[in-house]
Amino acid sequence: MYMKQWIFIAISVLSVNGIDAQERKIEFEKYTLPNGLKVILHQDKSAPVVAVTALYHVGSKNEDTTRTGFAHFFEHLLFEGSKNIERGQFDKYVTNAGGALNANTSQDRTFYHMVLPSNQLKMGLWLESERMLHAKIEDIGVNTQREVVKEEKRDRFDNQPYGSILTEILSRAYKVHPYRWAPIGSIEHLNQASLSEFMDFYKTFYVPNNAVLSIAGDIDIPATKKLVNDYFASIPKGTKPIPRPNVTEPPLGGEVKAVIEDNIQLPAVIEAYRAPKQGSDEYYAFNMLSTILSGGPSSRMNQQLVDEKQLALQAMALPFFNEDAGLFINLAIANMGVDPQKLQSAMDSVVLDVKNNLISEKEFQKIQNQVETDFVTGNSTVAGIAESLANYEVYFGNANLINTELERYKKVTRQDILNVAKKYLNDNNRVVLHYVPKTEKKAEPKAF
Repeated sequence: MYMKQWIFIAISVLSVNGIDAQERKIEFEKYTLPNGLKVILHQDKSAPVVAVTALYHVGSKNEDTTRTGFAHFFEHLLFEGSKNIERGQFDKYVTNAGGALNANTSQDRTFYHMVLPSNQLKMGLWLESERMLHAKIEDIGVNTQREVVKEEKRDRFDNQPYGSILTEILSRAYKVHPYRWAPIGSIEHLNQASLSEFMDFYKTFYVPNNAVLSIAGDIDIPATKKLVNDYFASIPKGTKPIPRPNVTEPPLGGEVKAVIEDNIQLPAVIEAYRAPKQGSDEYYAFNMLSTILSGGPSSRMNQQLVDEKQLALQAMALPFFNEDAGLFINLAIANMGVDPQKLQSAMDSVVLDVKNNLISEKEFQKIQNQVETDFVTGNSTVAGIAESLANYEVYFGNANLINTELERYKKVTRQDILNVAKKYLNDNNRVVLHYVPKTEKKAEPKAF
């Protein structure tokens, strides 16, 4: 890697000092091109870098039930090249210029991002426009990325200890909503898909009217608007209907339990509770509840399960919120010799306490400070700002939440936290998995 690349990457992640970031308002300009592409521009001249990001409103929930994994597959495929970019050269344009790039896929979105020296903005916009208009959807690229995804699935899911946790949770927590499968999807579905199906997916979702182009950093606003117009205004608007699932998941109907044998040495206990969708009032209370349970060394799960009782090597609470619905996941990895049922009982005791008792004013103030610090930190780089602006615009149609969302956290009361704990953290609203080491004779997952 070139030294200059390290320099520019380092600059891009420099934080504004906490007080300034907390006090300042993030100014931005938002507009929409005639083809439906939403554009958000934020100027920050504190460092000579620029983040160029493109968020497509497509994730695994938009897939056909017989073609799961398409959104994640396209995360890889759209780095293959384009009509004007030779195969394998997309990344090199960025890295040779001293920048960095990556992408990720969730249930709800696919997000491409690059951080570049600000004098390379034009190149970054050209690359993203090529991805949107001229991506190569051809057999050689599809076959190559099939193998890449297969290897990723083997490394990160099949052969990784505890790697199947998300897949096992989702398949039990949802019965009708497409959240019931993970973004990695099915390799069998990818193998069965024809080239025409991949092309149809591209023409449906990777269109300007299903995207937000968010640019933040050392830019000149009028000059950037002209470049955006030059590279994106001529891209045709998508003509295919964009499918959005309109599914109401029925109640879980009782606790779902299973034992999963895995290639692990230490057992684990996972409790996944149904939770509300992101952006609701309860969502903010839930996030604060998560901080109470696992927000650092002094959090309750860490103190009680790891430090005091020494039942767990690690314990955490993970808010897993999505556009349509969410989950609240408690997870603990047992210490050697600890029975999973004993560990689960201890986890349940921690949950029962937050269900039955208001947290103290002192603890409440601590988590308010933690939430505020996390919020500010997330928006302290140009890359973080660009992503936040795009997320808020796609999910809520309001990019200015970047300046106002913290107020919603500040409105949460101790009683609100108690209320969501009482409403959602119940046995009949959860999936409980016990991960145990494989026996010599392979067994199918079973209930306990």
